[in-house]
Amino acid sequence: MSLIPATILTGFLGSGKTTLLKRILTEAHGQKIAVIENEFGEENIDSDILVSDTQEQIIQMSNGCVCCTIREDLRTTLQDLAEKKRKGELDFDRVIIETTGLADPGPVAQTFFMDDEVAESYLLDAILTLVDAKHAPDQLNERQEARRQVGFADQIFISKSDLVSADALNALTHRLQHMNPRAPRHIAHFGAMDIHNVLDLHGFNLNATLDIDPEFLSGGEHAHAHGNEHHDHEHGPDHADHAHGPDCDHPSHAHEAHHGHHHHVDDDVKSFVFRSERPFDPGKLEDFLGAIVNIYGPRMLRYKGVLFMQGSERKVIFQGVHQLMGSDLGPLWGADEVKSSKLVFIGIDLPKDILLQGMEQSLV
Repeated sequence: MSLIPATILTGFLGSGKTTLLKRILTEAHGQKIAVIENEFGEENIDSDILVSDTQEQIIQMSNGCVCCTIREDLRTTLQDLAEKKRKGELDFDRVIIETTGLADPGPVAQTFFMDDEVAESYLLDAILTLVDAKHAPDQLNERQEARRQVGFADQIFISKSDLVSADALNALTHRLQHMNPRAPRHIAHFGAMDIHNVLDLHGFNLNATLDIDPEFLSGGEHAHAHGNEHHDHEHGPDHADHAHGPDCDHPSHAHEAHHGHHHHVDDDVKSFVFRSERPFDPGKLEDFLGAIVNIYGPRMLRYKGVLFMQGSERKVIFQGVHQLMGSDLGPLWGADEVKSSKLVFIGIDLPKDILLQGMEQSLV
């Protein structure tokens, strides 16, 4: 049986996760989706579209979707669903897990890699984060959980954008970009969004990185050339991108100042990019990353890269969540392609200088 794709849906209280799930559960998209809800969610789907008094934990929807509330832990629920699917008792194509508004998606994501039984049945597709345009600035200022959710995202959906001014929305998208340049941002009106932006994003699929993340691969920075900034990011071949990670502070980056009402917020969740055209020494890099992950793993939310390794004719695709990291051989380098490494790190107060210097020292 092929692996069941799983999507993690996260977002702060009131950001519209339930509205989005209701659309997914009731729309005719031709996919049979199992939604796993945290029982202690701030508002349960049950009250509106499910029969509330049922003792059954799993409820079949009219369009073939399945809804299930977690009464035990996520692992047990996932194993239970996979077993029912194997036995033909339940028919579904994929799973969406809604975390509670205060949850850190990291441990949920790690379940798919750490637990052998879960890993044998499921493939983690992506983490989606919903951000409420009206309340996000305060939530991001006050709650680290909200900032972590942004850092983990493969895709960010901004809800309630109609409730804020164009300037405020612009400032918010800039802020999200700084925190996570990997994740494309979409405006979601009342849960309405293209199902293609929700499913089959391959955010954790190592080999697909090149297909799905052209912005990141063309420098990561071009993701923040929207708005009113223009950067020239070209360096000589041996220059790592020290001053130009997305959290750089050259003057143009006080970028909201020209709106007259917004100062640049210095979030603890930040991202930066390392680039070099010199190859990595595989042993040195492995030692350095191993040591870094040991010390800073809990603060490293997502990190991902395409590496130019000494002695390899292929690109090496690499990514991690917290302490878990993995790499895979990607496609061959093209004959006229400039071989170079690009990595993006997203984390909480990561020591950028130590990381960049360590990467630099792991080069041949």
